[in-house]
Amino acid sequence: MSVFDYKAELAKIPAEPGVYRYFSEEGEIIYVGKAKSLKNRVSSYFVKNHADRKTRRLVSQIRRIEFTIVHTEFDALLLENQLIKRYQPRFNILLRDDKTYPFIKIFNEPFPRVESTRRVDKKTGTYFGPFANPRAMYNLLDMFRELYSLRTCNLNLSPEHIKADKYKVCMEYHLKRCKGPCVGLQPLEEYEQEVAQIQQILKGQMSIPQQYFKQNMVQAAEKLEFEKAHEWKIKLELLQNFQTKSTVVNPKIGNVDVIVIASDEEAAYVNYLKIVNGYIMAAQTLEVKKKLEETDEEILALVLFEMRTTYESEAKEIITNIEITTDFKAEITIPKIGDKRSLLEMALKNVHYFRKEKAERQLIEASATTNRRDRVLIKLKADLQLKTLPRHIECFDNSNIQGTNPVSAMVCFKEGRASKKDYRHFSIKTVVGPNDFASMYEVVTRRYTRLLEENSPLPDLIVIDGGKGQLSAACDALKAVGLYGKVPIVGIAKRLEEIYFPEDTLPLYIDKKSESLRLIQQIRDEAHRFAITYHRDKRSRNAIVSELENVDGIGKKTAANLLKEFKSVKAIREADAEKIAAFVGKDKAQKIKEYFAQQQGE
Repeated sequence: MSVFDYKAELAKIPAEPGVYRYFSEEGEIIYVGKAKSLKNRVSSYFVKNHADRKTRRLVSQIRRIEFTIVHTEFDALLLENQLIKRYQPRFNILLRDDKTYPFIKIFNEPFPRVESTRRVDKKTGTYFGPFANPRAMYNLLDMFRELYSLRTCNLNLSPEHIKADKYKVCMEYHLKRCKGPCVGLQPLEEYEQEVAQIQQILKGQMSIPQQYFKQNMVQAAEKLEFEKAHEWKIKLELLQNFQTKSTVVNPKIGNVDVIVIASDEEAAYVNYLKIVNGYIMAAQTLEVKKKLEETDEEILALVLFEMRTTYESEAKEIITNIEITTDFKAEITIPKIGDKRSLLEMALKNVHYFRKEKAERQLIEASATTNRRDRVLIKLKADLQLKTLPRHIECFDNSNIQGTNPVSAMVCFKEGRASKKDYRHFSIKTVVGPNDFASMYEVVTRRYTRLLEENSPLPDLIVIDGGKGQLSAACDALKAVGLYGKVPIVGIAKRLEEIYFPEDTLPLYIDKKSESLRLIQQIRDEAHRFAITYHRDKRSRNAIVSELENVDGIGKKTAANLLKEFKSVKAIREADAEKIAAFVGKDKAQKIKEYFAQQQGE
């Protein structure tokens, strides 16, 4: 092994800002660093007795030093970041995940497509993201297709091709999901206006598209075009509904970045939030494995640079929990009170949860005797900080389509599996119209009043499909029956899969890979499926009852009783008069047979 004369090398290094690179005997770059003063920083590696064995190991392997002088420390940060990504030195912390998060791409083309992608080529389009939670991205894309008439084809819609009649409309046009730009049925200006609104939504600026829908609704109403006005109203409500489900901090806060850190000897844990116009537009928590004696300040500065670059943030204020030095043109603040302090605490909550979850996951994985179902329940208990293992979970969901036939459903999971014999559905009795909060209050009250009256076992956990509003209504119901605080309850919101706790305005974001989150999602999805199925059955049943009510002398109650006995209209039609008369009398039975005979004759 060759001897490294570090004193001769140090004599060549200037006291200027820059980036230094350490090489091994094989000529491999093993470490890249930046410094305000190259001479002071590099010298510190060779004149100190390092307590950290990894740093001692690095120094023992250095055989050559190279450096690059730059103008400012920020330039050094840029160069250091590029070199680390290019060479991936084994002693540097690497901030990139082993996965590629998706983006929403708006193509640079006539009549631009709006699609998801994991490949970034900024020459071919404009990108929004990345989305650490792909479900949130797909929810956005689904909403865009409901609000706007976007094309899904890959055709080259140049003016020349459209003018030459090269294309024909496809099924999307006939389904009224596309306005046929390929055959010149939609002006480019109109299409681009819609794409511009999509960009506004992706930037968190809802006011422009909302005003657009509102103006069109009013104009259609003034022209007495009420069907069109209703279509614009539905779109406006869809956008407003999306906005209310977004995690809103405070619109007055504006655009800020929030980044916090907690660490131990082996790793640092960092949570980043991108706030645009008071909305959380991006959230990511990551673990950074320490390689040397990196301080929290150094790690946070590196992660901050990576996050602002990745999420294309230009926020003028950065909220954090420790003092850091950066050349970003932004103010660094550590708030003590108010909404900004709440933001900081939410980010810290996510960091501490992520850190605790990792430790508990390792503990669970180390236990070879723990079966999968118990492991998931143990994990869920830790995630939600429950006092007992949630072996009995009940989940509620509401369902109504266009405000008709509102119903609710409750599904039950025991030992992590669906217990279908314990499922229950509810027809809403005390609420008029589509009111999710009042419906939730009614069914939760009914469910647990009955369990208490029957002295039946109570669940270990109640899950509410919905955000703060639905959870609050369910909590009010538990208070009414005297169970609030005795049975744990949480809400799960669909957009970002946030977990809400009672009387806590800040949600918890569980790692999307977590088995416990997947169990909650499975339970929520099953409640939604069960509610939708019951809702459809009820609508179908009501339609049949309505048909029987066409018979002279047959009311809703009699029709419902007949349907309950014969199960279907077909069975009633085919039954003989005597059998029907046994339930409704000879006179009504004769009228029913005459009604069906007349229908058959027509």
